[in-house]
Amino acid sequence: MTIPSATQHTYPYQNEPIWSKSEKAIARTAFDAALGRELHELIQEVKKMASQIQQSSDLWDLESYLTQRRKEVDRKYDYRYSRLTHVFGKLLHEGRLREEELRGLGEDKLEAIRSCAKFLARMDAA
Repeated sequence: MTIPSATQHTYPYQNEPIWSKSEKAIARTAFDAALGRELHELIQEVKKMASQIQQSSDLWDLESYLTQRRKEVDRKYDYRYSRLTHVFGKLLHEGRLREEELRGLGEDKLEAIRSCAKFLARMDAA
């Protein structure tokens, strides 16, 4: 019994696109840029919060906040190729990623990303 190999127009798993080497490079650059921007914002926010600490309970509130944000960031920034179109759709919807940063991805991936972003926009409006 032979297992058919994945070709350009077939997917190894249902609804899982195949990423070319150049698409992987574009995706990594866009992913890292969006993550870097979000972490930069978080750093600025935490510096401000830290400068306002007056008592020990404030310190533990900051620690709790950081733990919560780390979990959120870890959940959002999932670099598995099977999840990237959803991740990019969410980032596009949130304004953390611009579509221009995804230029060079295949139209199938761009359409999935746009579709996800539009779905999230409709959910927010409901």
